[in-house]
Amino acid sequence: MRSINPDLPRYPTLIHVLAEAIHRVPEHDALICSGKTLSYLQLGQAVTGLAAQIREELAADSRIMVMLSNSLEMEIAIFASMAAQAQAIPANPFLTESELRPVLKAAEADMVIYDIRQGEKLLPLLREAGLKHLLAVNLDGSTLSHWLDSGEGNFHTALMPEPHKPGLMFLSGGTTGIPKCVNHLHGALVTTVRQHVHMWPVDFEQERFLSVAPMFHIWGFGYAVMVPTYARSTLVIIPKYNPDEVLKSLHHHHITIFAGGPAPIYMGLLDNPLIRHVDFSHLKYSLSGGAPCPEDLHIRWKEITGCSLFEGWGMSEGAPLCLNPAEAKRKTGSVGIPVPETEIRAVHVDTRSVLAVGEVGEIQVRGPQLTIGYRNNPEETAMLYTDGWLNTGDVGYIDEEGYLFLVDRKKDMVIVGGYNVYPREVDEVLFNHPKIAEAAALGKPDKRLGEVIVAFVVLKPGASMTEEEFFSYCNGKLVKYKRPVEVTFLDALPRTGANKINKRALKATHYG
Repeated sequence: MRSINPDLPRYPTLIHVLAEAIHRVPEHDALICSGKTLSYLQLGQAVTGLAAQIREELAADSRIMVMLSNSLEMEIAIFASMAAQAQAIPANPFLTESELRPVLKAAEADMVIYDIRQGEKLLPLLREAGLKHLLAVNLDGSTLSHWLDSGEGNFHTALMPEPHKPGLMFLSGGTTGIPKCVNHLHGALVTTVRQHVHMWPVDFEQERFLSVAPMFHIWGFGYAVMVPTYARSTLVIIPKYNPDEVLKSLHHHHITIFAGGPAPIYMGLLDNPLIRHVDFSHLKYSLSGGAPCPEDLHIRWKEITGCSLFEGWGMSEGAPLCLNPAEAKRKTGSVGIPVPETEIRAVHVDTRSVLAVGEVGEIQVRGPQLTIGYRNNPEETAMLYTDGWLNTGDVGYIDEEGYLFLVDRKKDMVIVGGYNVYPREVDEVLFNHPKIAEAAALGKPDKRLGEVIVAFVVLKPGASMTEEEFFSYCNGKLVKYKRPVEVTFLDALPRTGANKINKRALKATHYG
């Protein structure tokens, strides 16, 4: 097992990382988004201003849910929560009411920071959940100006968080339909940054990063926000993925590191005619994860941009786990080698015995970047680990040079454009429709998104339903990437010997 490059700076927490950047390069551009730019000094002032406001309302070790879209304010709110010695919970601001209720119950947040434009939808739910501390943010710049004014002066370092305390909580769907709240310690978050930078080296104070991934996702924050801050470099934030805007930003800002994300991001850019007019001469890394990239995509991207795609593998419970190294060979179809201080192995799915090189089994991992467990969920936490090894639920094999190849998923999970979707969540929503007797959601391969959700439905006797009615119901209950794109009405669903719905048979019958 390799060690992290000892020359890479060590810090107790991400707030210490931010403090170092403010001290060393106060006038350097830290963030650029929607025509607005913040220096590191200004970023520190805004974080200080909001952190002071949080401390007036909450005690240390509280939990703060941040429900904002990608923006300067989103990053500031997450850093400010941690600077106030609270645990930040980045959350998807576009969740529907039925999706948000169980999230609020599971996370037990003490405060929610939300977009004022979402108030009509959110406020009744937040009050229903008993939340007393609510902070509305106007993304027009007025809230940001207030934070900057109230935080004027030196970055506040009197109450720095401690490395052994929870710093972030990522929300993950559960196989039972109940959200899992994944706890990460401050110290472990710094380890993840150093692992990333060991594998994909950066030039400190020189890089220009571009991110389109949502900050409520472990890639969108764990790499795309934390690494630029550690590198004391500039991050350009795209509020919402738009191929035209991404390509213009790559060109105009002379991007050196594109934290793109899953394959559909790159496919959308390659299909856009603007790509032929972009200057990619500054680009040295194009990074991908969340869903595998076809070999054709690697070839096309390299031909047009002159830059290779580097894939990696991680999960809400820990990332990175494996990365394709920048300074070693890349193998087609592999997610790379274990990052430093990390071990992986394949075990038999049933017997749990350790398998030999090249044998296919469930991949287990252990390392210092992994979650300490799920909040208030000892049963799921106990199942997550076996003798100190985290059970990933991914199935694959390790070759003779230590490269990992993933071939399947043990867990009943679908990856739609890089987003994890548990079909059980969709099933529960469909079961609640008064006309539906039975339903089964599953994943179907899709050229653009990797996979999409499709549904099979049995109606109650005498009931009728059109496709339009079905999709309208789903639109009101499910966030976009969880919505079925197809529905098939059947007289009955296939069953197993134990009388359970046989999703394997459905998939085999309808999609081969």
